[in-house]
Order: sequence, then C-alpha cells, then structure tokens
Amino acid sequence: MIHHLALRWLVIGLFVLSAAVFGLVIVTKRRPWTSVVSHALHVVMAVAMVVMAWPWSAQLPTTGPAVFFLLAAVWFVTLAVVEARTTPLRALNGYHALMMLATAWMYAIMNGHLLPVRSSSQQPDMSMPGMDMPGMDMAPMNTPISSGSPLWFSAVNWIGTVGFAVAAVFWTYRYFTERQHEAIRSKSLDNLSQATMAAGMTILFLATLFWV
Repeated sequence: MIHHLALRWLVIGLFVLSAAVFGLVIVTKRRPWTSVVSHALHVVMAVAMVVMAWPWSAQLPTTGPAVFFLLAAVWFVTLAVVEARTTPLRALNGYHALMMLATAWMYAIMNGHLLPVRSSSQQPDMSMPGMDMPGMDMAPMNTPISSGSPLWFSAVNWIGTVGFAVAAVFWTYRYFTERQHEAIRSKSLDNLSQATMAAGMTILFLATLFWV
C-alpha cells in the first residue's frame, strides 16, 4: 500500500515499536486477563499493519482479517459497556474499538468483493479474450485506493487520516507530560505505543488518498 521506501520503513518502525511495547507490558506486568487480551489484540494489529505497509500485502487474504478486527472492535465496545467504570475508561476503550474498526476498514478496502466502491472506469476491460485473470479487479499500482470512488468513501479515509493525526498529537503530548510525573511515569510507555500506532495509521490512511 505504501510505495515510497523510506516512508514504508518509517511505518514499519512505528508499528514494530508499538508491538514491542504492548508485548513487553504483557510479559513484565501482572494484569487482569481482559487487559492481556486487549494488549494482545494491539500486538496482532501492529503486526497486521506492518504487513499491510508492503505492496505485496494486496495479494494476501483479506476477508478473515477484516472479520477478526471487527470482532476485536466488538471486544472493546463490550469492555466500554460492561467493564469500564469511569468515563475516561469508556472513552479509552471506545478509541481502541475505533482503532480496530479502522484496521478492519483497511482490509475491507483492499478487497474489491467486500467493498466494491470503485467506478467502472477504474476496472479493466474484461470483454477481450484472455483478460479474465485473478486480481484484475484491483486498481493500477500507481493509483490511490480512493481514486474513482464515491465521495463518502474518500470522506471516511479523510476522517481516518485527520482523526488519527489528532490522536498521535494527543498521545505524544500525554507521553511527554506523564514522563515528568513520577507517580504516573509507568504509563508513559503505553502512551508512546499509542502515539506511534496512531501515527502509523495516519500514514496508512493517507496512502489511501494519495500516491505515497
């Protein structure tokens, strides 16, 4: 999905760092099982985004991952409704649910059968003999995913881009702020992983809008 080599490695680095931090938290800190599951889902998501950064990821199955991350979103919504006792915790689980939903969206837009939103002008002419080949319903490699799609489709991707950019700034601010307070310094790594994950998602959403 990302074609510029330096930008691709930047995204990979952001998500690898996120996965490492979430994995470290699982291994080194005793937490309730629900928290372990939530962190594990973030690790899986980060790994999935690392794979998605490569152009060859378009050849991989997408239906299974899309369903998986939809279920992950349901998990966080359930936590927000059932387990969270305060408004900040509900908002945090809601944010995690949106993160998983955004990942499912990424997989859905890679699958022309799950989300067939491209106009017919973006499709190759199948009327010629021998042109009915697997994968031919995909867009040209130098065309953004949103190209030739309905306005609502581009709007969703713009919302994802701007929303995760704001989230990246927010989590980065939280990271540097909480590092200065000894009592809550242990949370700073969580904020750092959230910031890097949000930044990576911003770039991936941007790649659906522009050739990068």
